[in-house]
Amino acid sequence: MTSTAFCIGGDLEVRRLGFGAMHLPTEPGPDRETSLAVARRAVELGVTLIDTAYLYGGGASEELLAEALHPYPDGLLITTKVGVARSGPSGEWRLDGRPAVLREQVEQALRRLRVERIELLQLHRIDPETPLADQVGTLRDLRAEGKIGRIGLSEVTVDELNRAREIVDIASVQNRYNLLDREHEPVLAACEAAGIAFLPWRPVAWGTSGAKAEVASVATELDATPTQIALAWLLDHSPVILPIPGTARIDHLEENLAAERLAMTPAHRDRLDRLLEVA
Repeated sequence: MTSTAFCIGGDLEVRRLGFGAMHLPTEPGPDRETSLAVARRAVELGVTLIDTAYLYGGGASEELLAEALHPYPDGLLITTKVGVARSGPSGEWRLDGRPAVLREQVEQALRRLRVERIELLQLHRIDPETPLADQVGTLRDLRAEGKIGRIGLSEVTVDELNRAREIVDIASVQNRYNLLDREHEPVLAACEAAGIAFLPWRPVAWGTSGAKAEVASVATELDATPTQIALAWLLDHSPVILPIPGTARIDHLEENLAAERLAMTPAHRDRLDRLLEVA
């Protein structure tokens, strides 16, 4: 039986199937009201891991989640990301891992989320123009100050992960990964070996018609949707995978979370594992 829980950093237990807030509209109006309802419904359904980032609306997503869920129930982890800022020549978004920028973004995230400590803070991307030691070192300092509980990385290679781990403990990695996109399998393997949580972004994506047909076939056999099959495969593929599918609809949210109850046979798993050979 696939475990439904994981301890991030070895001590912070969450339900493995979480929720990604990237797709929640934040502008005032009916769509925002729906976003608030979706976030609340996620928690009602037992979600304990919600992923957001400063990049999602320049902090608007963090404010939305606080409005929807604060005061937070015990056991709820809202993880956010820093390291992308409007600091380009014309105010466009760009990677910015300068220590002062990271520190300011963490301070603002604490205020928007209405917390004194962010239990899991992830570096959204490594800024190639700032030494890695300065970026990860700043997060290490913030952890020492009690403003961060655990540190994660996003879109990293095995080498970058290893270099970062020489500076500070890394509790999570958030890379692009799904049934038909396994480019970061070596990173997943490194996380599994070290007990690091692996949060795949874009956990559901479809490739060629042949691959889609095979997923649809497995879905029919298990009385599930193709999306549920993709999520169930992730949960089954590695015990450190924590999928965070996002949606702005309650029915899709409920569909996603029901994937946790699917029980794939070894034969189904083998068929899905081989998909990349034909995709």
